[in-house]
Amino acid sequence: MITIGIIGGSGYTAGELIRILMFHPHATIDFVFSTTNAGKPLSVAHHDLLGDIKMNFTDTVNPNVNVVFLCLGHGKSKSFLEQNQFASHAKIIDLGNDFRLTKDKEFNEKSFVYGLPELNKSAIKNAQFIANPGCFATAIQLALLPLAKAGILTTDVHINATTGSTGAGVTPSETTHFSWRSNNMSHYKAFEHQHLGEINQSVNELQADYTNELIFVPNRGDFARGIFATLYTTIEESLEDIVSKYETYYQDQPFVTVTTTGINMKQVVQTNKCIISLMKKGNRLLITSVIDNLTKGASGQAIQNMNLMFGLDETTGLHLKPSGF
Repeated sequence: MITIGIIGGSGYTAGELIRILMFHPHATIDFVFSTTNAGKPLSVAHHDLLGDIKMNFTDTVNPNVNVVFLCLGHGKSKSFLEQNQFASHAKIIDLGNDFRLTKDKEFNEKSFVYGLPELNKSAIKNAQFIANPGCFATAIQLALLPLAKAGILTTDVHINATTGSTGAGVTPSETTHFSWRSNNMSHYKAFEHQHLGEINQSVNELQADYTNELIFVPNRGDFARGIFATLYTTIEESLEDIVSKYETYYQDQPFVTVTTTGINMKQVVQTNKCIISLMKKGNRLLITSVIDNLTKGASGQAIQNMNLMFGLDETTGLHLKPSGF
């Protein structure tokens, strides 16, 4: 069995990890670290786990676990690893943004591999440290990578994406509490969202000569989980040729489905799936990409990476049912 430690155990991504890992046939949770809830049952923070798992939070770590998932606030993973030592064999999967960019990937004489399986599967299989992608970044990259691989991105890409309130984390803020969020919508960090760095990095990895702009407007949605992203750009190729490129790119990627029909977010909520819809009018290509921000956009993808690192089928433990209604 793969023994697992979870750091920052009271947040949304940690809760999602626990829910999935409880039923993983090859993994067992050794400890869940939380300084604010040490000694208390996991169900204090994750109410739906009441009756499902008898484990308490702890403020100590077992350095000998096989895998450590870091579910800390952005910018806190590096300092935690500097202050806490793990065995030389331990694999680290960081769900924060500390190590996602090439300029930040080196740590303690080791390199973090960017953990988007649909881009870096071979490297992930041989990695010890993984930088799990951001949620918006996952949805947007999966929408664009086949075009970059084919070298046919030639103009700006306009992106509008809406995320659920869980994307902002568990700590309440002015724009996440129910009274503000209900029956409401707003954009934030327009044209400067932090995930743009990793998106551009991946696009340029496949199409080095792409120098146009990714124009991204993120929105806060009146729902708890999911991302609905629409992108459009100018492409001369026919829709049939474009669909063929996407199907070829994703033919060995079990969690990505390509369609030319309309899609909706409930098709992927509570799953590790990404569904991509392609439509074309004239020379303008519309790409719609939907994921669950907590699953494929965070914890599910982290477990997918863990599976690859340990030589398991990447879908192990991730056959999850969508919320159809």
